[in-house]
Amino acid sequence: MRRISRTLITAALVAAVIGGTAGFASGDSQQPVTGAPAGTAEWRAAGLPDPERMTPAEVARFFAGLSPVRQRELARTHPTVVGNLDGAPLELRYAANARVTHGAFGDTRVLAHDARGRGQVALVYGDLARAEHVSVIVPGSDIDAGRLRPLTDMANELRRATGGRTAVVAWAGYTTPVGVGLDAATGRLAEAGAERLTRFVDGLAAAGAAEPSLFCHSYGSVVCGLAAHDLKAKDLVVFGSPGMRADNVAELGTAARVWAAKDPTDWIDRVPNVEVGDLGHGADPADPAFGARRIAADDAAGHGGYFAPGTASLRTFAAIAEGDVR
Repeated sequence: MRRISRTLITAALVAAVIGGTAGFASGDSQQPVTGAPAGTAEWRAAGLPDPERMTPAEVARFFAGLSPVRQRELARTHPTVVGNLDGAPLELRYAANARVTHGAFGDTRVLAHDARGRGQVALVYGDLARAEHVSVIVPGSDIDAGRLRPLTDMANELRRATGGRTAVVAWAGYTTPVGVGLDAATGRLAEAGAERLTRFVDGLAAAGAAEPSLFCHSYGSVVCGLAAHDLKAKDLVVFGSPGMRADNVAELGTAARVWAAKDPTDWIDRVPNVEVGDLGHGADPADPAFGARRIAADDAAGHGGYFAPGTASLRTFAAIAEGDVR
């Protein structure tokens, strides 16, 4: 009876804290965007292979069998499909997405753009095809195609900290929670996001990009935790994490190095690290018992300060991105 009482109290505490921490408003429930991109019906009607039945490696082989003229023709006639086909040639995806975004993201190259729901996008800083090192940043709540500034700031600061030597992808490629409510306390959106992230990273490999390091913020670390066993990544770096849905590094089932940072002023520290059914995200990755490599973050401020210039966390992130730490 005592154990049941503790479980009920813990569940209530998780809901209360996540629903009201630091004055954050509870968010509206979101429906994750999944499945094939817009325009797929017309693509299939043209006798082209079903995107939902092809792996990124198969997509790469399909395009490799086409002439450059035919590739460009498909990008012109089916831009919403080609622009989101993981495994398609990078330059072709940039060209396809440029046709539909009409400069909405300035001069930044767009590797993926899905206008459904609140909108999803992947922006590329640097030369993804030639860079020796690639980083992908996976954001937490409230990020979408119309609200990118926190994510793009992280991407730009990481690229600057590496002296421009690392290509960085700002990946707003899944439906994030809005606010800090029940969506942020459960794994439903993270599960859908994990599938999209895995396919995206597989697409980078199929297109010839370097194996990436992933930097996963807040709820994005839940996405990375659920995807970890399938991700082809050198490093998984989590910061401001509510948990990765694993009790320890071994449970993630990954060969990647796992790193964790949490600064002492981050409100996420007041979120209980429990998992009751689908409520809560489990152990704290920054706890030494979890087994992740610790990243000093004492001079970072708050939940979003890990990429602030001059911080120890950003210096370590840059070193990880460039492969300068063992």
